[in-house]
Amino acid sequence: MEHIIKAILPPKRPNGKTVVVFEDGRTRKYLPQTVQDQGLYPGRCLSESELSALEEANSALSAKQRAVRIISASAVSKGDLQRRLTQKGENPEDAKNAVEWLSDLNLLDDAETARQIVSRGVARGYGAERIRQMLYEKRIPRQYWEEALETMPDMSEALMTFLEKRLGAEPDEKQVRSAAAAAIRRGYTWSQVREALEKLQAE
Repeated sequence: MEHIIKAILPPKRPNGKTVVVFEDGRTRKYLPQTVQDQGLYPGRCLSESELSALEEANSALSAKQRAVRIISASAVSKGDLQRRLTQKGENPEDAKNAVEWLSDLNLLDDAETARQIVSRGVARGYGAERIRQMLYEKRIPRQYWEEALETMPDMSEALMTFLEKRLGAEPDEKQVRSAAAAAIRRGYTWSQVREALEKLQAE
């Protein structure tokens, strides 16, 4: 079966897709780069295999372009990037290939991403346990966790500051329990929280 292109309509908005109209009335949306790379033009006749190859090329390019946009916006691990691509509707195989493509270009580095996540957690005043949770959520392979966590500074002052803000001048027992629970949710251990509370009480 042959598929003859009747018209090619440019995108209606920036970063939009080109609409390819076939003589049988069907329409398909492709990335402008796909249209250019595949040499599409009105009057061109595509065989069934050529149309299938066109669809595959457009799908692969879509995953790559989306992957580039994601890593340009934030640091992500390989696993997290692949998950986000498939969640956005990209073909799972194309998502996997896009991640491998960026890895080959040295644009994805799980060890560096782990260090950035730890740095972000430190800036927010989190304890080690909360930062471990962040590494897990971002799908950082565990072999990079400890090396990244070794870059953490002593967070005892951050914990003290957090508790001071929560407790005020003369806290009652309920406020102390609430502040301790909040600190534990931020990733501090009970022993760290207890030590900080004892120091505040002494002061």
